[in-house]
Amino acid sequence: MARVVLAMSGGVDSSVAAHLLLEAGHECIGIFMRHGEESHGVCQVESDNDATENAGLPVLGQSQAGRADHKQGCCTASDAADARRVAAKMGIPFYALDLQEDFRRIVDYFVDDYLKGRTPNPCVKCNHWIKFGRLFDYADGVDADFVATGHYARLMASDQGPQLHRGLDTHKDQSYALFGIGADRLRRMMLPVGGFDKPAIREIASSLGMGVAEKRDSQEICFVTQGHHSDFVKARRPETVGATAGEIVTLDGKVVGTHQGYEAYTVGQRKGLGVAMGTPHFVVRIEPDTQQVVIGPADDLVGERLTASEANWLVDPAAIPNQVEIQIRYNGLPRPGQIVVDPQNADKFQVRFDSPQRAIAPGQAAVIYDGDQVLGGGWID
Repeated sequence: MARVVLAMSGGVDSSVAAHLLLEAGHECIGIFMRHGEESHGVCQVESDNDATENAGLPVLGQSQAGRADHKQGCCTASDAADARRVAAKMGIPFYALDLQEDFRRIVDYFVDDYLKGRTPNPCVKCNHWIKFGRLFDYADGVDADFVATGHYARLMASDQGPQLHRGLDTHKDQSYALFGIGADRLRRMMLPVGGFDKPAIREIASSLGMGVAEKRDSQEICFVTQGHHSDFVKARRPETVGATAGEIVTLDGKVVGTHQGYEAYTVGQRKGLGVAMGTPHFVVRIEPDTQQVVIGPADDLVGERLTASEANWLVDPAAIPNQVEIQIRYNGLPRPGQIVVDPQNADKFQVRFDSPQRAIAPGQAAVIYDGDQVLGGGWID
């Protein structure tokens, strides 16, 4: 029997993960990660400072506050209440881990990337930095053998050690979001739900009377609780209000409109451009230096190449096959192509797709696959 620290979000996946760990004979410690952002509907939970056993972490209170809108995120106080209730039903200890300082790093990255004209992915960064970062620090503090989550991905044994693979449910696969985990940590990870499809997980939750069987999946950025992401950026960086406004131009430099801030746009965007071109136009690139948003027709949105940096490899990069598959957005499909890793600097790599791809967005992750196996990935320049 192993001691396992489980990230519990209050959703059906992590709740069933707790059951599967217990069923396998493991000792399970449930952890709810509090990010402490001061916005409507996020984790404003109270703590019981008298309940300080097991490394001194506070037990969550029963706050029932909800989100300020209808977005389905994670980390709300109602999520905390759901997670605590499931943990009590399972008879496992449950604690809150205060990660406000760590989470501020995620928020700063999100804001700064938009101000650089990039398209950030804070949920992927959260997995790398917090869920499989700080949780390992906590696990070490309580002598836990493993860290587990409810992600739809699988760990497969090999002669070289565990490999990260896609989840069995291809519609819910979350392996893309886990590419940045340190290879040395795969040995201490558990992904209990990765070998199930979503309907089976909901059926297990229903049969156990967990009360979360039909709960919707979290699909929104948890700290942007209302409005457009650009409103959040301006609220966090009030000095940029008005300073990022500029022109909307075509690829040949013709000015066709103006915008109130380039942080409101992403590569591939069509709706909300505020200009009438007669034919569909899309954001092709964003130029922070000139504060211009460059638009063009669909044909100008495709490309065959990308470069990526801040690479993380789960295998020896020298052993990566020349022909691989590359996924360039969370909900996208992997596409065949060739990869070249810089022999002098494995932090960078280049990709050439076998066929042109649409909306290769700087700031998004390019994740490399060999079949179902995640080889690694990096961030598109």
